Amino acid sequence: MQIKNLTSGSRMETARLGNFAVIEYGADKSVSAYSAQQQYFMSKMGVRKRQVMIELNGENTAVIQAGAMQWMAGHLEVTTGVKGVGDLVGKMFRGAVTKESAIKPEYRGNGLLVLEPTYKFVLLKNVAEWGAGIVIEDGMFLACDGTVKQSISARSNVSSAALGGEGLFNLCLSGTGVAALESNVPESELIEIDLENDELKVDGPYAMCWSAGLQFTVERTTKTLIGSAASGEGLVNVYRGTGKVLLAPVSDTRTTPATSVR
Repeated sequence: MQIKNLTSGSRMETARLGNFAVIEYGADKSVSAYSAQQQYFMSKMGVRKRQVMIELNGENTAVIQAGAMQWMAGHLEVTTGVKGVGDLVGKMFRGAVTKESAIKPEYRGNGLLVLEPTYKFVLLKNVAEWGAGIVIEDGMFLACDGTVKQSISARSNVSSAALGGEGLFNLCLSGTGVAALESNVPESELIEIDLENDELKVDGPYAMCWSAGLQFTVERTTKTLIGSAASGEGLVNVYRGTGKVLLAPVSDTRTTPATSVR
């Protein structure tokens, strides 16, 4: 099988990790005369279409977000990945509380799998580098190796959800393999903070991913309500322990751009 013109012209491969690769469109030329000006300035600002390619060799598998497949070539087959009634109930609960699709299709065989284009940035992460696992914000999951385990990470206390502007549960990816995550912020602007028995305090939902071994709570900036009011900060999200945090410097991680393809 030969595939031509996939990464040529305005399309180029910008990242690769394991059997995952990211294609970026330098300019979207498939536009009408009425939208050409808008597309031109979007490309100049880095608002470009991106796609994930996953190469399968018969030994590895890939799990993707439901509805994310655009096309596939080769001898590939897809399954639901459900291993029984109990597994189905668990997946449905996990999907309900994390705002992810309950059933994520799993692809296996020999061939190439290409996902739907997105205007968001794509982060390729080695899950094993995050120790006990990587906890991600809702809506970030795009795809992962079949060796990556998916579970629910609950907040350490109710105040984390009620006061921290976050949900009570998040998707946690653990084990070995690559995960492709959709981000509103380019990787070049993300701040990675390594904690060693230390703590990080963030005023707002700017943490995109963090190690599963970190304890997450919401606390006042000072010990008293009067002190918090005087400082003007109030409550902050606190990540404590040993692990990593990926921090967006300016953008709210929960904001969904209006230009999203899907």
